[in-house]
Parts: sequence; structure tokens; C-alpha cells
Amino acid sequence: MRVRELAEWLAATFEGDGEKELTGVASLESAGSTDLSFVAGRKATQQAQASAAGCLIVPPDFPNPGGRTVIRSPEPRTAFARAVTRFHPPAPLEPGVHPTAMVHPTAEIAAPVEIGPYVVIGEGTRIGARCRIGAGCRIGKRVAIGEDSVLHAGVTIYDDVDIGRRVILHSGCVIGADGFGFVMAGDHYEKFPQVGRVVIEDDVEIGANSCVDRAALGVTWIGQGTKLDNLVHVAHNCRIGRHVVVAAQTGFSGGVVVEDYAVIGGQVGVGDKARIESRAVLGSGCGVLSSKIIRRGQVVWGTPARPLKVYLEQLANLSRIGELRRQLTELIERVAKLERRGEAHQ
Repeated sequence: MRVRELAEWLAATFEGDGEKELTGVASLESAGSTDLSFVAGRKATQQAQASAAGCLIVPPDFPNPGGRTVIRSPEPRTAFARAVTRFHPPAPLEPGVHPTAMVHPTAEIAAPVEIGPYVVIGEGTRIGARCRIGAGCRIGKRVAIGEDSVLHAGVTIYDDVDIGRRVILHSGCVIGADGFGFVMAGDHYEKFPQVGRVVIEDDVEIGANSCVDRAALGVTWIGQGTKLDNLVHVAHNCRIGRHVVVAAQTGFSGGVVVEDYAVIGGQVGVGDKARIESRAVLGSGCGVLSSKIIRRGQVVWGTPARPLKVYLEQLANLSRIGELRRQLTELIERVAKLERRGEAHQ
């Protein structure tokens, strides 16, 4: 693809050789003369001059004294991500149902769809057009999957789950398993029936081996455009808002509410019935206590989660403990000497 064509497709402007042919994409460090790369951030701007990339996607204020070939975009990373799809388009849909798949006669399968080997699709389930169902997926009864969704190999969807359009579920996902609900009956636990549902809205992506539990009563909800990393657990009756991003190994206890555009780092633990308000940021490894409210736009860190400024002040104080202990020991020794002198003069 020529630089001029790519710039037009991205609705961006270019400088330099618009006829240069690009054949691939690569990082700044490894790009060659026919590769496209991008510059985002001060460090990348410094590295760009040494890069051998044939073309760079750069911000509007990128200095270009050498006159190298660049495409200017207000969001270089986003533009580059879109460009990657031109060089690495998804594999074309291979319509059809593999002969080893088991599809219940009452299931409604739109055309075209791709259903792989050993897939099981239950009673009353509806699969939208252009969906891809990978090998070994198990889809229960009364499940609805919207158009253009992708289930990679080995996804399990229990009964009564609604999945929107353009949803991506990676291998090992389990959607709609029972929530962790038990009641004490005398000297033992009995299961609290989990009879709710799961609703996943459009454009959600859920990483490998992540689990979204059905509600005990009502609905566990994942909002439009939300992205869950690998190994994320969403417990029963959680409501995750729109365009939330959650990094790996994070767990939400039952009844948690996460509002729109929140950002949650890896290995975060959120206690039951906590509320994370819109655009809050939870740093990696922090812990949110049960029923805690993280306010809109707040950045928190640590366990228990607290405002970042407070957390950093406490870290600084902790780092001084060794010195404070040494000073205290010296003071104790000096006081003891003064006391001995006083006793000697009596």
C-alpha cells in the first residue's frame, strides 16, 4: 500500500514520498524501509530519528527537519491500530456448519455463519449473521448472540445469556456460570439458587479464561464497548458500565457497580457492593473494601484503596522508617547517658 493511499484512508495528511510502498508494520526499533510505525510520547519522539521505518504516523507537532515520510494524526496510536488492519486483515469468513457440530433443531442460525468442529448449540438459541463459532464451543439453551460476534475455540456459554453484536470472547471464557451464593442452614451451607441472567452489550471483548457469573436474581450486566483482559472474574449481579477497561487477574465480588469509562489495573480486588464511579482509575494491585465508593474521576492505589497522593505520602513515610528508627535509638542512648550523669551527681 502506498503512503498516499493509507493517508487518504486514515483521513490524515502526509509529508514526503507519497508513492512509497509499504508492506508491513513494526515497532520503531525493528521497522525497516518498507514498514509503517508510529510515534506517541516524548520517548518515542526521541527514538524516531534513529528508526529505519519507511513511514511514521506522528502527532501534528512532530518535528521533521530531515523531511522524512510521515503521516500526521492527532491520535497516532489509534491511527496506527487502524492501519494494522489494512496490512493484517482478519481471515475471511468460511460459511458453513462443520459436520461434527451438534445444533439443536430449534436453534436459529442466520446466514452466513461459521461454526467449527465439535460445537454444541442448545435449544432455542439464536446466532446472528457473520458470527464465527470456534472449535469446541458449548452454547446452552436460549442464548442470543448478535451479528459479527466471534467466539474463539473452547468458549462456554450457559443457558439464558444475551450477547450483543461484534462481541469477541477468547478461548476459555465461561459466561453465565452460577454465582458464588450459599446460605448457612444449621451447621452447613446450602446453595442459593442462581436463576438470573447475563447480558453482554455490543462491542465487548473478554479475554481468555475470564468468567462472568449469572445473577442470583436479575441480571449481571457488561456495558457496551467494555474490554476485559485475561483471567478477569465478574461475580453475580455486577453491573459494569460502558467503555470500561479492566486488566488481567482482577476480581469483582457480587453486586459491584462500575460506571462508564472507569480504568481498572491488573490484580485489583473489589469487595461486594462497592461502587466505582465514572472515569475513576484503580491502580494495579489495589483493594477496594466492601461497600466502598470510589468517586468520579478519582485515582486510587494500595490496599485499602486510597487517593494516589495519600498513598504516595504513606510510601514516602514508610521509606523513612529505617532512618527514624536509627534516630530514635540514638536519642534513647543519649537520654540514658544524661540520666546516668544525673544520678552520678546526686
